[in-house]
Amino acid sequence: MASLDDDSLHVIKSSLTDAVEKLEWVPLSLTFVEYPQGDYIGKFLALISLVPFAIITGFVTLILFRRDLHTINFFSGILMNECINFILKHTIREARPMNRATVYHEYGMPSMHAQFMWFFTAYTILFVCIRLHHNNNSSVLEKFWRTAFIAICTIVAIIVSYSRVYLLYHTVSQVLCGAFLGILLGTIWFIITYAVLTPIFPIIVSWRISEYLLLRDTTLIPNILWFEYTKIRTEARARSRKLVSMKSQ
Repeated sequence: MASLDDDSLHVIKSSLTDAVEKLEWVPLSLTFVEYPQGDYIGKFLALISLVPFAIITGFVTLILFRRDLHTINFFSGILMNECINFILKHTIREARPMNRATVYHEYGMPSMHAQFMWFFTAYTILFVCIRLHHNNNSSVLEKFWRTAFIAICTIVAIIVSYSRVYLLYHTVSQVLCGAFLGILLGTIWFIITYAVLTPIFPIIVSWRISEYLLLRDTTLIPNILWFEYTKIRTEARARSRKLVSMKSQ
């Protein structure tokens, strides 16, 4: 009987081994990036191509800790942009370059990385130039940082787009199409946000569900960092004086 059980166990193990060997394993292409061995430029570009995921992580963190409607709206536009990219890829069904066809079973037109980065860049540039252009007497330093921020966003978008071609994940046409769509959708989403959604943010934050979720609208505050700094500093000083007064009694 023990021999029969051993034989049965051996048959089961063999069946499981055969089943595992027949499975088709595919890489998770979201974070799986290859580069030529010994190519330091390729390694740098592979790291740069992960910038979209860093941006998404930043958005999630900001939404969880700041609860600002504009940040939520911006991130909603990025999600919409990704959905459009997914639909277009599975409608056009254009393959990636031949050397990647054996590794990836995904379509390549348009490039998701390029579309993501240029959506983010287009929206950010319009936001800085229009929404943050609230004071004509802005200091030279403030103007410098705005210009530098715009330049950095643009340069990173160019490098990420170039990395997709250099690493042979996309053709030039796939990257250019993704960049064009990203700029177009980013511009459209900013116009919708600026002209349609921003005026109703005060109404949205007055809803009971918004109060429960601690959502807030900081649209009318020119410099939110300075505003929060001064408010927290004033409150901390007031509490410190109150604490000293209580101890003296």
